[in-house]
Amino acid sequence: MKRPWFALKAVLTLIAMIAVISAYWTAAFFLAEAVYDRLDWRPQPLVRQLVTANTGFLLMGISMSAIAPFIRRHEKAYWQNLMNAIQRIAKGDFRVNFHVDREKRNHPMTELVTGLNDMVAQLRAMEEMRQEFISNVSHEIGSPLTSIRGFARALKNEDLSREQRMRYLDIIETECVRLSKLSENMLRLTMLESNQHSFFPAPYRLDAQLQTILLRCEPQWAEKDLDMSAELEKVVITADEDLLSQVWLNLIHNAIKFTPKGGRITIRLEREGDKAVVTVCDTGPGIRKQDQHRIFERFYKSDKSRHRAAGGSGLGLSIAKKIVEIHHGKISVHSRPGEGAAFTVELPLQSPASAQSG
Repeated sequence: MKRPWFALKAVLTLIAMIAVISAYWTAAFFLAEAVYDRLDWRPQPLVRQLVTANTGFLLMGISMSAIAPFIRRHEKAYWQNLMNAIQRIAKGDFRVNFHVDREKRNHPMTELVTGLNDMVAQLRAMEEMRQEFISNVSHEIGSPLTSIRGFARALKNEDLSREQRMRYLDIIETECVRLSKLSENMLRLTMLESNQHSFFPAPYRLDAQLQTILLRCEPQWAEKDLDMSAELEKVVITADEDLLSQVWLNLIHNAIKFTPKGGRITIRLEREGDKAVVTVCDTGPGIRKQDQHRIFERFYKSDKSRHRAAGGSGLGLSIAKKIVEIHHGKISVHSRPGEGAAFTVELPLQSPASAQSG
């Protein structure tokens, strides 16, 4: 559609230019003829043409000179407004919205203004995400620091028994570990998002890796008397084993964390064509539908009180999602409140990212 429109626009512009030039040269011709009649002079045809041409150029120049100040004033105001808006953007004000002339939608300036509006909208969205991120980080750091400060003050009381002192010290140590883990996860996620993390894909047995991780987590699920079952098909995958271990640890830890005592967790590994599909199912409280599309966002918590009681920071699933994306796979969740949750990870057996290097 665009090419015929541009062709038509070029033809119309050419016709308009020819009409304007013809009008000036017609006026120049009659003006010159009037001068010839007044002077009773009949010059040669070549002289007539030269006089008509020069007079036409003169008339065009005079009219353009008369119109130019008004055009310049309009253009100057337009460019000044544009520069002022860009300066506001440079200072961090992303509420700027450039006016788009709908009658000149295909004009280069209109395309520039539309592009600037899109850029400002993206910057505004990024600024909102940045502010939300800072707010979440401040909240996550502030909570354990408040706890540490409160129990440190309480330890100054000389009347405390040894049991109370040890309990307060255990709480302080737990909160310090929580802060350390938060810092570690934030650094890991930042490195993953900036593509600075080492990436070393190699073929290995995915079923053996999952079995090993389940054994590592046995003290946690045995303590809650959980029914843990694994249905693992033999699958060889080319991927970064260390990175994917973080995905499985996050998913299994979450399942253990939110499954009530005596509940059931099922880990499945199947090969579907050229993909490996891992599913982690639990019988926990589940996730509301309106929360499922945001569950992989940084610091997002569908139930803040539940996460805090479990010691989560809201970064585990974000890290898992990023690692899966690095492997050109995808992660999804299916859940209903009260019916548990099922996290599914699909990974290509031969990762396209294997050609990359850290």
